[in-house]
Amino acid sequence: MPEPTVPDRTDTPAVALGPTALVLGAFSAIGSWVPALVPTLPWGFIAGALAVTFGAAGIHYAVHGTGRLWTAIAGTILGTVGLVGTITLIWAFSA
Repeated sequence: MPEPTVPDRTDTPAVALGPTALVLGAFSAIGSWVPALVPTLPWGFIAGALAVTFGAAGIHYAVHGTGRLWTAIAGTILGTVGLVGTITLIWAFSA
């Protein structure tokens, strides 16, 4: 007998928001705090902004029962660290 084709509650794109935020946040944090990777600074800034956005949305959906909360929180924190590092470096270079 074939499996039912009705989607499960966890079969939504919202499940991917937390892990996506985690990966983008890690890229942003590493790219902004490792001096050898300064040429990747613009990409780190964009990745940090996306990580904060996706992480906040992931937290919202995880509180409502879709997705994992810890990945969304970790991605948001790493994205914030990357954004702060990027802004700090740009401010230091401009002074």
